[in-house]
Amino acid sequence: MSPSSPTGPAGPLDAQLEALLFVAAEAVPVERLAQATEQDLTAVEAALLMLEERLQGRGLRLQRTRQGVRLVTAAEYGPLVARFLNLEATARLSRAALETLAIIAYRQPITRPQIEAIRGVNSDGVVRSLQEKGLIAEIGRAEGPGRPILYATTEAFWQQFGLTGPEALPPLASWDDPIPPAAEAAGPAE
Repeated sequence: MSPSSPTGPAGPLDAQLEALLFVAAEAVPVERLAQATEQDLTAVEAALLMLEERLQGRGLRLQRTRQGVRLVTAAEYGPLVARFLNLEATARLSRAALETLAIIAYRQPITRPQIEAIRGVNSDGVVRSLQEKGLIAEIGRAEGPGRPILYATTEAFWQQFGLTGPEALPPLASWDDPIPPAAEAAGPAE
């Protein structure tokens, strides 16, 4: 036991947090973990850092989301887990789905006509598929003619891609910049 790890009747705080996160069905706010362990936020944050460090090189990782923290499978073991759970066929997204997801993630909230204007093709089926997979959701209606539906990514999207939120997306140079010559010469990515 680390001297900096507060203990309670159940043992070291980082171990208590690991147990709580293991049984949680979704991300848990740090405040809720502090209440459950009867510790202050500073102690819980320190213990979470210890747990995160202890999990390095193991099969699990601590993932922070906008809603809190959760235990997830380490990315390098994702294919193994998918094969074990027979998820390989359902886990793949088409190129069109990935393209649409990227547009929604960077431009949210966004309407289907706006998505189609960027992609240059009808996106009804792709948007419906992404909704069925729980990666995007309707979040309201835009002002203007026809009041089109607004779409945004869901917490499941951020979790699936191991991101905390829009601020964790890689930066884009500009939507208006032409394709760099090196990318043009390389041709489309496979």
